[in-house]
Amino acid sequence: METKGKTKFLSVWHNVKYSWALKPKTSFSRNSPVLLLGKCYHFKAEEDEGQTEACREASDEEGVMGNVEDFRRDFGSRIWLTYREEFPPLPGSSLTSDCGWGCMLRAGQMMLAQALLLHFLGRDWTWSGAMSLQPLDTETWTTSAAKRLVASLESSLQASPGPSDPVVSQRQVAGSGEEAGVHTDGGFHRTLVSWFGDSPSAQFGLHRMVRLGLAMGKRAGEWYGPAVVAHILKKAVEEARDPCLAGISSYVSQDCTVYSADVIDSHKASASAAAERPDVTSSSHNSQPASASPDSRAVIILVPVRLGGEKTNPDYFNLAKSFLSLDYCIGIIGGKPKQACYFVGFQDDSLIYMDPHYCQSFVDVSTSDFPLQSFHCPSPKKMPFTKMDPSCTFGFYSRSAQDFERIKHELTELLQPSAKEKYPAFIFVQGHGRDYDLSASLSPEKREWPFIRDPRRSGSTVGDFVLL
Repeated sequence: METKGKTKFLSVWHNVKYSWALKPKTSFSRNSPVLLLGKCYHFKAEEDEGQTEACREASDEEGVMGNVEDFRRDFGSRIWLTYREEFPPLPGSSLTSDCGWGCMLRAGQMMLAQALLLHFLGRDWTWSGAMSLQPLDTETWTTSAAKRLVASLESSLQASPGPSDPVVSQRQVAGSGEEAGVHTDGGFHRTLVSWFGDSPSAQFGLHRMVRLGLAMGKRAGEWYGPAVVAHILKKAVEEARDPCLAGISSYVSQDCTVYSADVIDSHKASASAAAERPDVTSSSHNSQPASASPDSRAVIILVPVRLGGEKTNPDYFNLAKSFLSLDYCIGIIGGKPKQACYFVGFQDDSLIYMDPHYCQSFVDVSTSDFPLQSFHCPSPKKMPFTKMDPSCTFGFYSRSAQDFERIKHELTELLQPSAKEKYPAFIFVQGHGRDYDLSASLSPEKREWPFIRDPRRSGSTVGDFVLL
């Protein structure tokens, strides 16, 4: 009983300490387009005439959506992965929660989840329960609120948990997902979410990420940067054992350089490793992507960059906007100082992001009917571009080698530096990385200097991205 009470106390305290401030609602302008991972939405009333120039430029023939509900449905369908507690101990430690240190790993998981949604379900897919998501709480987490909740918890330790218990409340909210019709998405949505469960057997779960991080000198409880997480994601995709994942691979750029021949090699696969796709039930809003060639794989392209010194260079803001306007962009993992988040869109001069800083209870994804609602975010958050930390990782999804040629051409055009920028954020070059004899004696991870720290060195480098 004492352990249970301590867990409840920590849940309250973690949500106070690690920055989940439940503001009333995120404000959006009705006069500017909203871009969400390549889709453009406008919140003007239907009788308003015309669209803004930016929205027209960002859209293809049917790329512009005209109401708030479509945006809510789209945003609520993205996979949301947050701090959890009460899961099995992590490799090499006795930790059973990632509160306070695992936010960048969670952001990386969310970006990988978006790539898998694109790969298996297509960009137009939405979850049937997205519109029934409930607010996480009705009260902002403040010190006084925390004290009241802790007092309530302490007084109820010998009794059944009360309705004010944040952990129990979250479970109750999550359970309501079954009433939201979560069984109508054909089942694969649930399978995909289960790959990110907090158990040692999950393909892309926190336990797997921590285990892979150990080889890079990172241990559970330490802070991870966006470049380190990019390499962890690559290793996780390479080691995935589920047959459904045979048709996808990952590539991480070297020193802000994407070597085209290396990406093309990542696309190649033997016939035995042909892409296997699950049987997904089609619906009116499910878009099934075209199957890749049976002898090729899709590639998740991850590009760690640093967009300035102490602060992000404002000249790169438009570049980030351009990337988030592309339907093959899977987002940006980065954050603001001491807080990691997953950037998925923007409006005007503010980024739209999904926040991992909310401590939820462990969900056993091995059951056939585990609740899905706690894996979807009920509301977006916004942050000015000026607060964006310069260290981040861009993510893109390439379905085939032919697709990559188009992506390379489009990104190269966008990466052309302006007179102010002087240098592109990253570049594409022909050939393989080894052709340029770049630090040939070093491991792939060490070639990423200055983004990845040598674990044998004390202190930090300019590229370290220390986050809570």
